[in-house]
Amino acid sequence: MTDFDTIWRTQDEIRTVVNAVLGECIWNLSYSERRMAIELELTVTLNDDSIGDLCSQFPITADYDGVGVKGSKFASCL
Repeated sequence: MTDFDTIWRTQDEIRTVVNAVLGECIWNLSYSERRMAIELELTVTLNDDSIGDLCSQFPITADYDGVGVKGSKFASCL
């Protein structure tokens, strides 16, 4: 069974980190049932140093997932 309360709480924490570190630049923040992960796409493309800095601030482990339609993408498995 999927614990949506935990998913929503984690998404709020991720949103807070992104807004604090980069400003409001979230293109998409959603849960993928197929991957069982929270997926984040930004409206900006980050360099390697910024990717590492941002990932280290997230409340759960996040992996860089490449560049999407609008910008850098990340995935965090729950």
